[in-house]
Amino acid sequence: AVQRERLAPPEDLSKATIGLLSISKERSVEFLDYVEQRLAGQGLNVLRFEKPTHTKPAPEAVLQDIIERCDVVVEGLAD
Repeated sequence: AVQRERLAPPEDLSKATIGLLSISKERSVEFLDYVEQRLAGQGLNVLRFEKPTHTKPAPEAVLQDIIERCDVVVEGLAD
């Protein structure tokens, strides 16, 4: 694995695409539904992503999709 420097978040979220990633733990979808509702209510662009299971890392295809389409990511870890 290669450690990369963390990118600075965008200064203006109104121009960003915000990804919401559910790790498929119980109630993470409900939590992200609420987060999406609040963000979209402010006119922000939101995309949803989900891991197949919380017990394994996200598939490479999911991670690549997030990298290509999102500027900021919120990960839902609810129980």
